[in-house]
Amino acid sequence: MALPEIGSRAAAFTLANQDGKQVSLADYAGRQVLLWFFPRAFGNN
Repeated sequence: MALPEIGSRAAAFTLANQDGKQVSLADYAGRQVLLWFFPRAFGNN
């Protein structure tokens, strides 16, 4: 899978937040978003 180009639009996605609530990128339409994640944060080595 190719990496997205800088400045390109993100694909639609839905993920669980830290409280287990489903959050979609569409929930933040028109706003700037920073997606931050921690690889292996759950001990899945």
